[in-house]
Amino acid sequence: IAFVKTLERVLHKQLLTNLDIAAEEGLLDKKDGLYQFSHDRIQEAAYNMMTLHYRRLFHFSYGMALAPLAAEEGDDSLLLTAVNQLNLAGPEGVHESSQNVIVADLNLQAGKKAMEMSDFVVAFSYFDNGITFLRKKHWEEH
Repeated sequence: IAFVKTLERVLHKQLLTNLDIAAEEGLLDKKDGLYQFSHDRIQEAAYNMMTLHYRRLFHFSYGMALAPLAAEEGDDSLLLTAVNQLNLAGPEGVHESSQNVIVADLNLQAGKKAMEMSDFVVAFSYFDNGITFLRKKHWEEH
């Protein structure tokens, strides 16, 4: 519930109420303050009901909302969560060209954190994803 409250705070949206309604309707199970889909197929159906455009939009907005909070609180776990959301959105989720460099830098930070944890495969993935966010003429412009 703490993570959901964090999301509510940074997104300025009520999420817990909707999660409780979904739990009452049997779509989610709530146990010890944790929510999870009552079946994998329900999760899959809910995700697939969204168009690719909206999936990218939501992943990107969640990632961009969480990233400053991660930096402010020095929370590596939150940074990795934010970057994972941004990477799920992909470069197509970027709205403004200035965001490309920001997301690439966040992937660089996440990659360095993964290296500190000796998880070099994950670090490579962050570095590789970060590069995909850079525009084609990035090296000429910066």
